Amino acid sequence: MALSLQTQTQLTKSKDDPNKGYILWALQIFILHKNPKFKSTQSIPQFLLSHPSNKTTNSSFMATTSVVPANRRRAALQPEDADFETTEGVKAIGSFEEMGIKDDLLRGIYQYGFEKPSAIQQRAVTPIIQGRDVIAQAQSGTGKSSMIALTVCQIVDTSVREVQALIVSPTRELASQTEKVILAIGDFINIQAHACVGGKSVGEDIRKLEYGVHVVSGTPGRVCDMIKRRTLRTRAIKLLVLDESDEMLSRGFKDQIYDVYRYLPPDLQVVLISATLPHEILEITNKFMTDPVRILVKRDELTLEGIKQFFVAVEREEWKFDTLCDLYDTLTITQAVIFCNTKRKVDWLTEKMRNNNFTVSSMHGDMPQKERDAIMAEFRAGTTRVLITTDVWARGLDVQQVSLVINYDLPNNRELYIHRIGRSGRFGRKGVAINFVKSDDIKILRDIEQYYSTQIDEMPMNVADLI
Repeated sequence: MALSLQTQTQLTKSKDDPNKGYILWALQIFILHKNPKFKSTQSIPQFLLSHPSNKTTNSSFMATTSVVPANRRRAALQPEDADFETTEGVKAIGSFEEMGIKDDLLRGIYQYGFEKPSAIQQRAVTPIIQGRDVIAQAQSGTGKSSMIALTVCQIVDTSVREVQALIVSPTRELASQTEKVILAIGDFINIQAHACVGGKSVGEDIRKLEYGVHVVSGTPGRVCDMIKRRTLRTRAIKLLVLDESDEMLSRGFKDQIYDVYRYLPPDLQVVLISATLPHEILEITNKFMTDPVRILVKRDELTLEGIKQFFVAVEREEWKFDTLCDLYDTLTITQAVIFCNTKRKVDWLTEKMRNNNFTVSSMHGDMPQKERDAIMAEFRAGTTRVLITTDVWARGLDVQQVSLVINYDLPNNRELYIHRIGRSGRFGRKGVAINFVKSDDIKILRDIEQYYSTQIDEMPMNVADLI
């Protein structure tokens, strides 16, 4: 596989994003790992081996992954300006029965409350259970997480008490939720799943894994730790799912994902699922996946049907609090999530609301895991109705009763916007998103509108009637 001078330049520096070079570099290593032509480090171009962030890992990586089966097919390289669309021939299957799902698994699906598959499930479930690599993109709230659970339960052989599917998620809460959905949907097939996440007892992870489970759902750091301890054995793993894959392959998790991936079998099935898939991620994943089925929605289709989006203009930062207090009675009609950009702001706003006799709960990444679990349990049960949080809660977490999202701060990047407001209006229910906008935020708001081809109107007086 020849690497052009242009590609080398892209891998070593980027004018647009200083982190892009590393991401492209790491994923090019994945490409080489999948390519049977490369048998040793002598075959690897030197500029890849000498990346400044790679001081100790490459030799051990190549030693453990030097031989790739000859029958491992590589996808055709796409030109840089390729348009990524749903693969031709992908069919929408309108019922779970037509997908060929096991009878006992069907019982679990219906017991969980599903009647018919969502749009993304109609298109993605069949190719996944047929063993194809899949890139699946759909807006938040359309059933991506339950699709993971369904396909994993179908693929796993429960008579073999070894880990056969590994699901990696960007947050502890999302990984734990995935485990719960798998156990619920797989209730009648006796599937064993375990969440390996930071903040919980390593001893408990070791005990569960040694007892034997079929599926591990975890965060990158803890999963990698369990693999290196040889407690999480990878020899039987046939499916890797990267949930919220845009986040997983971004600068926050690139090192851990690289570490996990190098321990997995070479004939691995890979599934990437996310609400957003930036073009550079799609381009590079198309190179290291095996002839992937692409199930994608275009950016202008990411409108989040059924969610009404509004803004409230505030001249000063301190006026946001007064506006929130005025809206409190509206928030508690149902359940609401309030997003702030920093942990400090979450703590400050929570304390200020409570000092003014408003009942709220809060959660962010600095809290102990037990406390975060307890807060999530109370919010799911409806014991608390207003949750103030950072973007740790933005990705994939499903609380059915949430109908209102408030962006106290507009998100730091436009991809996060769709994850945040997707917390409301789950599975077609009505939802409302309200954005607090200062004068210097107007440009950001208009950029979000343009990016998603949507319209965000000024909040009407009767907003409570819309929830």
